[in-house]
Amino acid sequence: MTLTVVGIGADGWTGLGDDARRALVTAAMVVGSERQLDLLPAEAGGTRRAWPSPMEPLVDELAAAAAGDVAVLASGDPMLHGVGATLVRRAGAGRVNVIPHPSAFALACARLGWAQADVELVSAVGRPPEVVVPVLQPSRRIVAYVTGADGAARLARVLCDRGFGASAFTVLEQLGGPQERRVDTTARQAIDHTGDPLHLVAVEVAGGPPHARTPGLADDAFASDGQLTKRHVRAITVAALAPLPHELLWDVGAGNGSISVEWLRAERTARAVAIEPREDRATRITDNALALGVPELRVVCGSAPEALEELATPDAIFVGGGITTPGLLAACWAALATGGRLVANTVTLEGQQAVVTARQRHGGALTRIDVAHADRIGGFTGWRAQMTVVQWSATKEP
Repeated sequence: MTLTVVGIGADGWTGLGDDARRALVTAAMVVGSERQLDLLPAEAGGTRRAWPSPMEPLVDELAAAAAGDVAVLASGDPMLHGVGATLVRRAGAGRVNVIPHPSAFALACARLGWAQADVELVSAVGRPPEVVVPVLQPSRRIVAYVTGADGAARLARVLCDRGFGASAFTVLEQLGGPQERRVDTTARQAIDHTGDPLHLVAVEVAGGPPHARTPGLADDAFASDGQLTKRHVRAITVAALAPLPHELLWDVGAGNGSISVEWLRAERTARAVAIEPREDRATRITDNALALGVPELRVVCGSAPEALEELATPDAIFVGGGITTPGLLAACWAALATGGRLVANTVTLEGQQAVVTARQRHGGALTRIDVAHADRIGGFTGWRAQMTVVQWSATKEP
């Protein structure tokens, strides 16, 4: 089987090179969206098949080499937030030939005169527009992929809701095609924008308040009932967990989800599962994840260690609640991948006994974290201490 992924732009057939045209003409079947298939002349390909909804069954069929010689149409560069990356991941790079086209991202940066290396690309295709939130820092330039005629408007509302309504907001429609159109406005003025369904948005961020991507968001960035790892301890904890590309975190006894949210904000390819027994807190974790731009956070409402049994093997575990539950630390350590990190925080004497015992068995480091803030004491100023946190951190050696 030959599986060729052909990038195509709004300019259609005229914008394709010889190799791309040849692949489409000789294919036994051409797969693409109805809009993309309509861009092809009659002589291109044999059977035409539009992507179903959901796409997964046809992706499985193509990856299994069950359809013969196939050409798959993809918007722009298939390996940049495109189906090409999905097919390569599923079928293997040796079985997929990719013929790229200039991406909408490249075209947008060319139109705006922006250096691509200095621009953040965000895809809200099939995802909530809140995914843009982690990169909303003043002076940052963003290109956002959106879907639907109201895609720009939904993105604009996210910016306005967070105080970034003054941001320069450019809507680019039908990029590279004969109907290309540009609308320069602000996020505040674009909340009711309706345009061509094929468009993206370029943003120059202005306003605030900004939230840096470094761990240690202000405590009031999270909705909370008080069960929250406080800012300075949270920054130390995420640093100890050390999020790396594609790694999975278990946030056990997640409270209001601050650790798993900060883990995902720190590493965009990482994954996380928050395990929390209380339903109200589990709901609040989901709300915090959406509000802070990491809607991919998975929330499991259940009690550890029982709730851990069906989860994928973690690369890092944080234990913030239930640390004295019999068997919990042992179950977490047993589940941890080799080379993975386990970090546990406690403020109680009983919890300290648990982590001291764990350190004796598995090694690692114990750290005492004391934080105090200047506060009014009558007519004077003094230090008001937070509760002391004892942290155990360890790496699981082979």
